[in-house]
Amino acid sequence: MKTITLPEDLTEIHSVFEQAYDEDVIVQLADGRQFILSAVDDFDIEIVQTRRNEKLMAFLEQRAKQTQTIGLDEVKRQLGLS
Repeated sequence: MKTITLPEDLTEIHSVFEQAYDEDVIVQLADGRQFILSAVDDFDIEIVQTRRNEKLMAFLEQRAKQTQTIGLDEVKRQLGLS
């Protein structure tokens, strides 16, 4: 993900950002290309970064395939909490 900081003197585009704060906005260029402008928060960024963590994603995929479970009584027995 790339972050671009815009100068403050772009008053015309600020109204577009204000609209994007409330709902996603599609920005269309004169040549027809379109882009989505969407407000993000720290959690959105964290999700993107987490999904890019290949080791974590592989681990979670492996864990999702596991079908064997250990019952509560067995966990208590193994921990000596019977």
